[in-house]
Amino acid sequence: MGDVLKKVPVREQAPKVRATNFDEVCLGYNKEEAMEEASRCLTCKNAKCVQGCPVSINIPAFIKEVKEGNFAEAYKVIGQSSALPAVCGRVCPQETQCEGKCIRGIKGEAVSIGKLERFVADWAKENGIKPEAPAEKNGHKVAVIGSGPSGLTCAGDLAKLGYDVTIFEALHQAGGVLVYGIPEFRLPKDKVVKAEVENVKSLGVKINTNVIIGKSTTVDELMENEGFEAVFIGSGAGLPMFMGIPGEVSNGVFSANEYLTRSNLMKAFRDDHDTPIVTGKKVVVVGGGNVAMDAARTALRLGAEVHIVYRRSEEELPARREEVHHAKEEGVIFDLLTNPTEIVADEKGWVKAIKCVRMELGEPDASGRRRPVVIEGSEFEMDVDTVIMSLGTSPNPLISSTTIGLDINKRKCIIADDETGATSKAGVYAGGDAVTGAATVILAMGAGKAAAKGIDEFIKNKAK
Repeated sequence: MGDVLKKVPVREQAPKVRATNFDEVCLGYNKEEAMEEASRCLTCKNAKCVQGCPVSINIPAFIKEVKEGNFAEAYKVIGQSSALPAVCGRVCPQETQCEGKCIRGIKGEAVSIGKLERFVADWAKENGIKPEAPAEKNGHKVAVIGSGPSGLTCAGDLAKLGYDVTIFEALHQAGGVLVYGIPEFRLPKDKVVKAEVENVKSLGVKINTNVIIGKSTTVDELMENEGFEAVFIGSGAGLPMFMGIPGEVSNGVFSANEYLTRSNLMKAFRDDHDTPIVTGKKVVVVGGGNVAMDAARTALRLGAEVHIVYRRSEEELPARREEVHHAKEEGVIFDLLTNPTEIVADEKGWVKAIKCVRMELGEPDASGRRRPVVIEGSEFEMDVDTVIMSLGTSPNPLISSTTIGLDINKRKCIIADDETGATSKAGVYAGGDAVTGAATVILAMGAGKAAAKGIDEFIKNKAK
């Protein structure tokens, strides 16, 4: 038995090795390691970790089963609350959620709740254990738009309640941001995402790909012509934002969305796929969130020297600590308190440099973070051939603009009730990034869960 105040270490690929491949960085726990880490849990009666989980997994109960070696039971406990445990165990910001509330973390290190969840989900897959489908259907049809985390969660929860659920996905592959946004080295597509999607399908959920709601058909047509009694919109936030600086339309400037989609979904990183991407020898990624880290670490693996340019200090980086740590270990260079002012192109229109200014932190702004202020006379230029803009995304207005009576706010986000996901249009619910703008996988799942409950109550009340 190790030191109970410290986490059981998790094996990882060595930084120099992983910086040259797209295999998963973190190797996870084996049985013995998982049981040892689980034994550190204090099994609190009034567990604060559960309060910190957006989908309210009974964390002490599943960890108790892991401690005793009952992995199938542990999977059942998690499955009551989460449709995507193998995903969440890998990409959730546990340090600010469940693990951030862990009592063990007061005097030592919090229990590795995320790594234990990942272990249980992977063990269940390896042993052919799937979530249990409902005994019978209840005769009611619900449509779900988008097969990302919120859509899959909403669909899975409704299917368990006996609903006939069909997901409509715009892309040719199900998974939403899980397949196009998060790189293979953080979230393996075949081993994890595909398996989680198959689990949702095993509950009886149908998935129709290549259907663009707002073009192929509309929300109103689904309800009026196709017999769907309710619709959940979980279409994400896929519209990238830009800075609006001179030279931003030059060749070699990408949104992080496009760069990651080409690499993750279209497999541009693989020699056997005819979907090339301009990799660049020296790449600047503008931004400091998880998506910026993903883009930077992808460009690094494609052979570039990579710089993160972010206008605040390291303390204010919105990315997870683990992502920043891994990026640094792999060799990504951080140019902090720096802001681009212009992208310079050559005579053929290709990026050749980026002009920047140095910043310092002034008084806090409305978000509570200290506002970055330009240092006069600090302009400088970096020679680069690729710039990736990772400044956040907003929802595509296609669905809201083609749905009668659906209210949106000034950020083009659908307005929906926090508790139920209900929108201004009867029978239409929404959640995830389509409502909040770009946020985390687990918050989108929480919104999908809340909407499933809201839809169930709406249809039951209608049937009375």
